[in-house]
Amino acid sequence: MNKNDVLKEIGKNLRAERNRAGLSQDGLAAKAGICAGKHIGKIERGESNPSIYTVISLMEILNISFDKLYDLKNK
Repeated sequence: MNKNDVLKEIGKNLRAERNRAGLSQDGLAAKAGICAGKHIGKIERGESNPSIYTVISLMEILNISFDKLYDLKNK
């Protein structure tokens, strides 16, 4: 398991779920209490390693489980 690959997959899937929910990066950041959409963009590009608290907050806002962000079964 490569850290960069994990972060990129989570970011790609987060972007897809955010778009599915009809939220902008700024909109999702505001709901999560994150200071700016730029942080969401960094997560989506796999450039940031978000805290578990942030990941859980985003999952709750998007009403998704972790397997929507990262599929452990196929690794």
